[in-house]
Amino acid sequence: MVEQPVAQPSRRSTDKLVRILLGLAAVLFVVIVGVAAFAIGRESNNGTSEAAPAAAVTNDEFDYGLLNEIRDLLDRYYVRPENLDDQSLFEAAINGMLDILSDSGTYYVTPDIHQRSTLITGSFEGIGATISQENNEIIIIAPIQGTPAERAGLVSGDVIVAVDGESMTGWSTDEAVLRIRGEKGTEVILTIRHADGSVEDVTLIRDTVLIDSVYLEPPGGILLDAEGNEVTNLGYIWIQSFTGRTTDELSLAVNELLDAGVEGLILDVRNNSGGLVNTTIGSIDLFLDEGIIFIERDAAGNETSHVATPGQLTSGMPIVVLQNRFSASASEIMASALVENERATSIGETTFGKGTVNLSRNLSDGGALYVTIREWLTPSRTLINNVGVRPDIEIIPTDEQIDANEDPVLQRAIEVLQGQIAP
Repeated sequence: MVEQPVAQPSRRSTDKLVRILLGLAAVLFVVIVGVAAFAIGRESNNGTSEAAPAAAVTNDEFDYGLLNEIRDLLDRYYVRPENLDDQSLFEAAINGMLDILSDSGTYYVTPDIHQRSTLITGSFEGIGATISQENNEIIIIAPIQGTPAERAGLVSGDVIVAVDGESMTGWSTDEAVLRIRGEKGTEVILTIRHADGSVEDVTLIRDTVLIDSVYLEPPGGILLDAEGNEVTNLGYIWIQSFTGRTTDELSLAVNELLDAGVEGLILDVRNNSGGLVNTTIGSIDLFLDEGIIFIERDAAGNETSHVATPGQLTSGMPIVVLQNRFSASASEIMASALVENERATSIGETTFGKGTVNLSRNLSDGGALYVTIREWLTPSRTLINNVGVRPDIEIIPTDEQIDANEDPVLQRAIEVLQGQIAP
């Protein structure tokens, strides 16, 4: 027996329905074509003639009116009408379409979040922590000294479960950054899961975060070898991120170490989530006289090679690059460029694998669409995205070493450099 509806709600505006459901096109296309093929097959088996092969459906042939029809049927018959929220359906439809691409660099930003991002353009206003995505979760890489994140007691490895009650599961790093950042003086509540499994809500007041991107102080304050002896003939530089000032900061740091008479250099890009492309090129060029830094490839297969120019600061000096699984984007370019141009040895873990260029475009609803427009290749033409950069020497610190504040990666770097320095 077919149940007859008691009442039929009034039909919604067609224009509004198209706006809400347009994002479902990609998902529904797969479902509808599959159902149609199944129905044709059943009908042909019960009849006397063979079914003709289904013709491919193009965007021009797709009937978007079907989306309005589905939405109307939901309005009329769906058992939980309270779940039929226009805005939620609209955003879910868009995100569903983009999720099919399996590309963390292509995503939709809601008007509310996009407005926050435009308010902070040109400044660093937020909680003061670097973050990354791992196992579909947003993880704090490190709080920045003297910021709200550090004052609140957040530590490396803490998982951001939710922001202001909104789950972060499945969010990209860029999306999470835009969601967490905001104007100085505004409040944000982070639901944090600590390493011991405990969960708590942490309230932070956003502030202006003024940070350097280059640091000369090694972990623990003093460069020590595996035997605990102080090392004075090697220089250490941690590049926290690639900002507009990084090339100048890095140049000053290298010259300061050269003036101090160092014979080898450790470049640490662990926990470096990336930054500006032009700054990255300029920073890498400080250590190369020639060779390809990296290659960009667009959708049409066109390639652009970025090449180093003469005038490196450290001619002949041995270099080691430290990397880990949180080294992403620009830091992956630096590691691969120096290694593949035979200017450095890399030590640590395989990097994150974020090798794309993303373009932002404003949308009519006040939101924005971030689109991956190019991919990066290493000088040897190895794809970075979703692959990462493997180290020359793999060392993965154990939990026991981390708890004891030991740094086997840095200690191995010291060992390698001392072996490369001429007597």
